Amino acid sequence: MSDRKIMWFSFWKSRDRFSLDELRYLTDQLQKVQIVNAVNKDFVVEALRSIAELITYGDQHDANFFEFFMEKQVMGEFVRILKISKTFTTSLQLLQTMSIMIQNLKSEHAIYYMFSNEHINFLITYAFDFRNEELLSYYISFLRAISGKLNKNTISLLVKTCNDEVVSFPLYVEAIRFAFHEENMVRIAVRALTLNVYHVGDDSVNRFVTSAPNADYFSDLVKYFLRQCMDLNGLVSATLKQGFFGYLNRRASLDSTTTVIRAVDEIEDNLFYFSDVISAGIPDVGRLITDSILELLILPLLLPSLRIATANDIQIHPVTSLFLLCCILRIVKIKDLSNTVAAALLCPLEAFIPNYEAKPNGHMAGHDFSLESGQSHDDGVTKGDEHLRLTVSAGEIHPEDVITHSYHGQSHVALRESLLSYITTGDDIQVLGSLSVLATFLQTKELDETMLDALGILPQRQQHKKLLLQALVGEGSGEETLFSSESSLTRESTSGGLSGYLQKLKEQYGVSCSFPEVGTSPRVYRFKLLDALVSLFCRSNISAEALWEGGWLLRQLLPYSESEFNSNQLKLLKDSYKNCTIALVQESRGAWSDLLLTVLHNEWTKCKKVIEASSPRKELKCMLLPMEKSSFEADVNLSGSSYAAGERMWELVKVFVLRHQLHIFFLGRVLPEWPPIYSPSDVPENSRARNAGLDVLGPKPGAELRLVDAVPCRIAFERGKERHFSFLALSVGTSGWLVLAEELPLKRHYGLVRVSAPLTGCNPKIDDKHPRWLHLRIRPSTLPFVEPSKLVTYEKGKTRALVDGRWTLAFRDEEACKTALSMILEETNLQSSEVERGLKLLLDLERPVDSSDTSSHHPEVASSTTATSNSLVSS
Repeated sequence: MSDRKIMWFSFWKSRDRFSLDELRYLTDQLQKVQIVNAVNKDFVVEALRSIAELITYGDQHDANFFEFFMEKQVMGEFVRILKISKTFTTSLQLLQTMSIMIQNLKSEHAIYYMFSNEHINFLITYAFDFRNEELLSYYISFLRAISGKLNKNTISLLVKTCNDEVVSFPLYVEAIRFAFHEENMVRIAVRALTLNVYHVGDDSVNRFVTSAPNADYFSDLVKYFLRQCMDLNGLVSATLKQGFFGYLNRRASLDSTTTVIRAVDEIEDNLFYFSDVISAGIPDVGRLITDSILELLILPLLLPSLRIATANDIQIHPVTSLFLLCCILRIVKIKDLSNTVAAALLCPLEAFIPNYEAKPNGHMAGHDFSLESGQSHDDGVTKGDEHLRLTVSAGEIHPEDVITHSYHGQSHVALRESLLSYITTGDDIQVLGSLSVLATFLQTKELDETMLDALGILPQRQQHKKLLLQALVGEGSGEETLFSSESSLTRESTSGGLSGYLQKLKEQYGVSCSFPEVGTSPRVYRFKLLDALVSLFCRSNISAEALWEGGWLLRQLLPYSESEFNSNQLKLLKDSYKNCTIALVQESRGAWSDLLLTVLHNEWTKCKKVIEASSPRKELKCMLLPMEKSSFEADVNLSGSSYAAGERMWELVKVFVLRHQLHIFFLGRVLPEWPPIYSPSDVPENSRARNAGLDVLGPKPGAELRLVDAVPCRIAFERGKERHFSFLALSVGTSGWLVLAEELPLKRHYGLVRVSAPLTGCNPKIDDKHPRWLHLRIRPSTLPFVEPSKLVTYEKGKTRALVDGRWTLAFRDEEACKTALSMILEETNLQSSEVERGLKLLLDLERPVDSSDTSSHHPEVASSTTATSNSLVSS
């Protein structure tokens, strides 16, 4: 029998699988292997796998297993097998074997033995052929498994030292070669490994990772992050350019949105990694990352781009800059970073010009960047050639274009004014971006109060607290100015921390700010911000969603009174509120008046929750995506549809609710939980609905009605199939219906409801050529945003949902047609009058609210008379 047959026969003969004899046998067989090739590779692979299984078993059940492992120096056998192997499957299994053993060994003694010789470092530095992606994956898992066992004792076994200083740390050095690999899972594993190293807290290792050339890893991280930011900018610019057309092509819009969100997630992951690295507490790492972020991204690119007049393909889009500023400050919580950015916003654009020392080809000295893959696809490529290199590239950023395209004649205006200009003149996305930046600063605990004051966003309660402390220690003007609207910190006390960071900007980053406005009384900045917010609340071309975010910021800044507003600001606010009130009253006679009070109640509670919340509700991602246009904006053919009218009504109500709640706030009143709306009145005895015997919930199909005032008519819901009905228009409170009833043959003047539709929005019109025909528009019974359960159905078939139905009723003569029209107008007027009555108390702000007359404490009352019904609609 040949040696090969003997090997396989002996390997597969029956033995106790989990025994020391099995481990001894496998080890003996490995020692006999002189070369690993296609003939015996399966045996070697299975032996390696089984040894890992046995060592793991022995670690938990029998210490003799690992004693034998050490005695026979099986680690050395692993290294020998690797050296004589000619197949990658052996290398793959060896890495998997080592990973399994290291991950599962619980005994500290066993881990110390594994790490206490050079075998681990040999495997780490071995020149594997990583053209095979699976092999690379197992190698990275092997490195990560090692890092999971690091502590102050074990880490010393993996480093080489000289004079108590670490001079070699293969695990760390080899891992960071793959820090910027194209495969996301590889990058994640490397980051987990580095964090395990940093959190050990070994001083000599910390000095090693922060000394040259290893310290370049931290600046390379920021360069890689910068590249991601530029990629995101390209996506955002393309998405914003799609605008209207992107909305019409919903598939393309969803794809671009998904791509942007994926890019944002990667950027946030990077920032969280920065934060985790900094939290490890390694000296100088926070400074290295802060300096790199400021020098490579924020100062030369993000802040100057806020003043770009026109977007182009070279610089970062202002919206991207606003997002990145928020994202960085919210995640990377470093005091110096936050305060330096805040101080830089007080500088004019010209202060950043010295940073732009152009090369002959027009690129920034010291700030060019790109990522180049060092991977080669030639045979014999090794790990040393695998990692990504961060090198200088050409053609990405031209800072002189940033300067050239700045606002003419405004280069001396502080960048802070750009944020305010976006609030007063920007579109929805720019407004949300600017408000998000201010909200981020407001909620950044690392930011000095003097910075908040200089930006004009120090909350009133914090101002009062500071003035109270000054009064107690005898500084300032004391309690006389404590609650005065004119109160502010002196220029000297405000500029203390500010002047220090301005000096740092000049000395460390070359941003020289000599603008005279710096150091001005914070009261000036505060009133500028209030002016901008007042202007925002008075704008008619901004969505309610953006206005609500402005309402949140205002409530954070001010107490419950109008004391900080001047007469002009109050006049503007009151005028805008008055105009909005007039428009709301007009909606009481609009196509959706029956839902007006319900929508108002729903949005009241939502708005109150938003502006009284501890933080803004909008996610930062929202500012990077184009605001979804309403149906009447997206398609001019739908501008006259009832659904478009419903969207306009909904948007108007949201704007009104905000302005109304702010108005209550200005008057110094407590905001009620529910809107003060009159409870529904009783149905009059002589009403058409009562005479018909209509239930308060509305006409249900098959319900019996008295056909008082009913007008006979004919209608065809299908071509060639005309049907006879009795027509009625009925209203109960704020609800109304068009009813087609079928007369009962055995019960005179009674009929069964066959078809019903909403009364409001029917837009009745007698045909010009056929005076016996009455045309009616039939709108849906409700709106998707009023009933969230129907929103999913609407999203799946949006275009179909926007189509109104049409009824054409044929009467026996012109007089009957006019009678039906008169009935519709009369009931519509009654319905609208009831809506106006419900709004009366809400609109009378000067009158104290009597809860006994309102539905403010019983939200269900406001919508109880608005019932949905099944409608048979012909299109």
